[in-house]
Formats: sequence, structure tokens, C-alpha cells
Amino acid sequence: MTSEAGLPGYAEHFSEPEGYLDFARYGPPSRDVLDATAAALAQSAQAGHTTVNELMLAEPRARAAAARLAGTGPAHVVLLPNASTGLFHAAFGIPKGTVLVPAADFPANHYPWRRSAALGRAEPRWLDAAPTPEAVDKALTDVVVAVSLSAVDFRTGYRADLAAIRQVIGEDRLLIVDAMQAFGVADLPWDAADVVVAGGQKWLRASWATGFAALSDRALERLEPTLTGWTGVEDVAVFDDTEHPAAPDALRWSITNLSPVTAAAFAAALELVETVTVRAIAAHVAQRVDELIDAVRAAGGEILSPVAPAERAGIVSFRLPGTDPAAVAKTLHAHDVTPSVRADSVRLSAHASTTAGAVDRVRQALQSVRA
Repeated sequence: MTSEAGLPGYAEHFSEPEGYLDFARYGPPSRDVLDATAAALAQSAQAGHTTVNELMLAEPRARAAAARLAGTGPAHVVLLPNASTGLFHAAFGIPKGTVLVPAADFPANHYPWRRSAALGRAEPRWLDAAPTPEAVDKALTDVVVAVSLSAVDFRTGYRADLAAIRQVIGEDRLLIVDAMQAFGVADLPWDAADVVVAGGQKWLRASWATGFAALSDRALERLEPTLTGWTGVEDVAVFDDTEHPAAPDALRWSITNLSPVTAAAFAAALELVETVTVRAIAAHVAQRVDELIDAVRAAGGEILSPVAPAERAGIVSFRLPGTDPAAVAKTLHAHDVTPSVRADSVRLSAHASTTAGAVDRVRQALQSVRA
């Protein structure tokens, strides 16, 4: 096995096993996140008259970092406990009409639209193709008010061309993007979207119960604040037994106070990405993906992910013809490699801390299956 380190200045913040290749499912957090979490919990245990207010400062810090990475301002960002909450906000706030949604998208981008339709609001139309600009353009009709899709497909790692899709749908429709498999690891034009939602437990490596939404001016104007809670209104600290107007900015998507402990963890994770830069992370991941594709092909594997760099992110899905994916996964496990295994395929996902040694493990495992 080789011992080549991952991206200098980034990999030393992490300690996952060398063969961990399941970042599309969960990204083990950095020591920065662990330290931030421990410090916030320790502070909360010594509660005084200023403790809660001091802990709550982590939220605007995380919002500011998320805004910088999304190419917008803090007023356009709200912290959320997960991406699904943001998608439900969008689905319950959208005007009546049809929303174009890829039929093969992750279920988190299906259920909000199904629930919205059940309440007589937006009606999903399922796109039976990859969300290419051409497929989206072909499916558009006058009743389509929005397109909702994943920036990166969870099965194959296909990367949507957000800028081209924006051009296709024009300025009169909303573009809603689930960035769960992309934010912080793929250098994408987030300003092309009206709504960007992401959770922090995968590629951002902030662990669970972290996330955010970024809303464009168009989204703030057109989406009704249907799910606004008591923390999403004007004069939030005034308790006068009346309903207050929704906040004028993205904070209108706030339902209640989130954990300042998870906010501190999220801030640490986002700032680490900022320090290294998404572009540098994406370049390292692209190199590892190239190497993993070569390793799979050398063992006679069939690549299910796009091979063109412009169309992919950090995911490599494949199958070995004639071999049960469960058997492939078992051999990978024997070589201390952690993949995701599906009924018809195996998925590998590398990050910027992934070393060449992880690729060596995959190569040796697949060659042993072939033998």
C-alpha cells in the first residue's frame, strides 16, 4: 500500500481509515468539528447569564460562511437541520403549478412535491431522463413554474449543468437545487439557482443535524413563507400574543432555534472548506475518481458513472458483470474498503483526504474478485 497523503493542508484534519470510500453516504467529520462540538457542549455545561447568547453567535458565523461558499450574502442564507426541511419549505411555499422533477432523483426531492400536491399546491411532473439541459427544455410547458433537481445524482455522480438549465428555463421559473452531493466538493455556479439546500453530514463533513438553504431575491419574492415559525418573523424577541410578519430575508424559513452546538460544528466545517478552497478539493477528488475508474476498468468492471470530467463529481458507480454486488462489497470489506452497495451496483466516493492507498486497496480487491 502507498502512504501518499491527501490534499496538503486538508487531509491532516481528518482521521478516517485509509479505505473509507463512502463520503456520498456520510463524511467523517474533522478534528476541527469535534473540537468545536466539545467546546460548545463544555461551555453549555457551565451555563451562566451570558452563556446562551454567546453560544448563539455560532449561527450567524455559520450563515456567513455558507453564504460566502454559495456566492451570496448572509441575508440570503438560513441554517436548517437538514436538506429535506429546505425542500419542504420550497414545496409548500411555491405557487400553484407544475414542478419538473427527475423521476430517478433521491427520494428527498420527491416527497415534498408529493405532499405539496396532496394539499392542492404544486404538482410534480416526473422527468424520465437525466436532467440534461436538452431533456429539461423538451419537458417544459407553460404550466411549469419550477424545476427541482439534485446538483449531483446520488446513484451515478452525474453533475447537472446548472448554468445551462437556468438559461433553458429562463427567468420566469424557479430553479430549486438539492446540493447534498455537491456543495463543498464540486465547483458549481450556485448563483444560477433560486434555492440551494444542503445538509452537512456528507461532503461538508460537519456531521448530522447541520445544513442550510440559500435563497435568491426571486425565491424570496415568489415563495410563500408557509412554514415560518416563531423564529422566522420580525421582532422575534417581542412576545405580544400577536402574529408577526415573516422576516424579509431568508430567515423566514426558520421554524425554531437550532442547536448552537451543531451550528458551531457547521461553522468549523464550512470554514475549513473555505481555507482549502472548493476548487482545490474538487481537483483532488477528480484525480482520485480518475484512478478509481482505471482500477474498476482494469478488473473488467462496467462504469455506470459519467467518465467525462465536466459531467461527474466524486462518485464512481460500477458493476462487475456476472458478479453479485454483495460479493464485490464483501471482498472490498476484506481489503478494508468501505463502499455503498446497491442491489445492482457498487458505489465508491472519494474525498480530498482520500489517499492513493485507498485506490490500491480497491485495485487489489477487484483483481482478487476477477481471479
